[in-house]
Amino acid sequence: MLQDAKSIRYYQRITDALVDQWNRGYRSDDLRRYVAGYLAALHHSDALEPYLIHRLEAEVGRFMFDSSNFALAQPQPEPDYR
Repeated sequence: MLQDAKSIRYYQRITDALVDQWNRGYRSDDLRRYVAGYLAALHHSDALEPYLIHRLEAEVGRFMFDSSNFALAQPQPEPDYR
């Protein structure tokens, strides 16, 4: 579980971007590459401590493997008022 405020913000940014990219038509390989690049950038920028980046990576991995995070909302039928 993430407890550091900075880690949580990065988690929110990554997961929001993953869902956005999924809705644009990108799929698992592309999403994994995106996450790998994002985490590599965090490593190189020293934005977070390495152990926090590893925790972030684990949490994002759990997010990606939960299919409910990428489920499309089913449209609700409109009521017939006749």
